[in-house]
Amino acid sequence: MSAHVWDYLVDQRTELLYSSYQHVSLVVQCVAIATVLAFLLAVLVTRVPALDPVANAISSIGLTLPSFALIGLLLPLVGIGPRPSVIAVTFYAILPILRNAVVGLQGVSATLLESSRGMGMGSVSTLLRVQLPLAWPVILAGVRTSTQMSMGVAAIAAFALGPGLGGYIYAGLEQIGSANALYSALVGTVGVILLALVLDALLQVFGRVTTSKGIRV
Repeated sequence: MSAHVWDYLVDQRTELLYSSYQHVSLVVQCVAIATVLAFLLAVLVTRVPALDPVANAISSIGLTLPSFALIGLLLPLVGIGPRPSVIAVTFYAILPILRNAVVGLQGVSATLLESSRGMGMGSVSTLLRVQLPLAWPVILAGVRTSTQMSMGVAAIAAFALGPGLGGYIYAGLEQIGSANALYSALVGTVGVILLALVLDALLQVFGRVTTSKGIRV
């Protein structure tokens, strides 16, 4: 069987590399957008404490919503192709980052915030120079969780003809019984797992580089 899988890989190498690139590109771009949106929402939540339970409820409910269902709801609204994939992946990517960003920002000592204000820092300066660096490890943990989850959601989004390796998985399932059905599904699934591991390793390195030495775990 391994020889057949290898032959399939060699035969599909160009398409496989391109689909892998599309998969990673989709996830990285959506997680980047989600990180910015989640951080801005977290800042708003920490400024308006009444929004805290609302944010927790949205995160909890959103994570229980099946990605298949969300994509199915999006299809009549935005059609097939990359658009529903981007919306679905970004939506799910926001939730873990938002929860962690709120926890991280709320965890910054009130004494430190008072000291920064005493030194003449404004709200924006305090946020960017005190709160964000201290909350960054917690936020980054949410980004890592979000990235892993997004790799799976991006594969499911191939149902709406989105880009990435999910197409191999669906092709395998649709062609069950044919010669290459198993290889197609296997290559797509293993490819998603390997790319998720690579992205997580890169995020760990990114975290080491961007986290202050004094608060590294």
